[in-house]
Amino acid sequence: MALSEHEEALLQQMEEALYAEDPRFASRIEKTKSRGLGRGRVVVGVVAGVAGLALVVFSAMSSNIWLGAGGFAIMVAGIVYAITPSKTKLAAVGSDGTPKPRQGKVKASAPKQATFMERLEERWEKRRRDQW
Repeated sequence: MALSEHEEALLQQMEEALYAEDPRFASRIEKTKSRGLGRGRVVVGVVAGVAGLALVVFSAMSSNIWLGAGGFAIMVAGIVYAITPSKTKLAAVGSDGTPKPRQGKVKASAPKQATFMERLEERWEKRRRDQW
């Protein structure tokens, strides 16, 4: 259903207000909308799915179980590859909404968090100390 001219103008005003109010959020929304599956990814996934299906059919005709299992794995992997979006790295966004250039990776030395067992032991010792 198409929007009327008044609704389109109202939608345009809302988009402009969003960009003016919070450019970082608006640029994230724009990147999320534009990031799709990608034609090449779908084509490769479908070709792998069809090749896997062909292996399953061929293995059924030749009574080769291992070939069928491999074909099934290829088919499933191809379909999963086709339907999952590619992972693109998001960049930091400046106050004007444009992406900032990436700087070299700097690892901050964060204090090492205790493991689950260490935390349990620490709680146990605290309880024992508080009881006496």
